Order: sequence, then C-alpha cells, then structure tokens
Amino acid sequence: MNFYFEHHENLALTLKHFNLAAKTVRYWISQSMSRKGNCLDNAAMGSFLGRVKTECFHGKSFTGIDELEKVINDYVQYCNEERIQLKLKGLSPIQYRKQSFK
Repeated sequence: MNFYFEHHENLALTLKHFNLAAKTVRYWISQSMSRKGNCLDNAAMGSFLGRVKTECFHGKSFTGIDELEKVINDYVQYCNEERIQLKLKGLSPIQYRKQSFK
C-alpha cells in the first residue's frame, strides 16, 4: 500500500504558521483547507479521524509503518463490517447496505 498523507487545517492556522506549507511539500504531504466560514466541510472525516486517534493511537507506539498500516486497516475493516451504528438501525455499514439492496 502506498501512503498518501493529507494535512487539513483551517485558514487561521495557515496564516499563523506560514512556513507549514514548505514542510508539507518537503515530506510529500498534500495540504487542504476548508472554505472560509464553513467548518462543516470536513466534519465527518474530522470526527472519524478523532475516533481513530482515540481508539487506535492513544498511548501506543508503533515499531514501523507496516504495524501502523495493519492497525489502520484492521480498524477501518472493523468500522465497516462490525461496529454497529444507531443511525443505521443498530447495524454495521456493510450490514445496512446489504439490507437496503434486498
């Protein structure tokens, strides 16, 4: 798996740390930004990444990129196939999708 990193931030942070752009280019990180005055642009992804950090990374260290990749892949698979969501009638996303095609 090839990793493509993206760093997302708001405009205030960009203006405050103007040299951040140079660092992102140096480390092959794509920089994205929400539209001015629209905090909902990436709310869903921000929420998901917050859960990933809390449930997968908090208090842990990884020996290498392979271990990190496995943890992330396992977590995404868990979220899609096993983790139930109340807004999906208590089903996982995969179960809900299969049910909707019946």
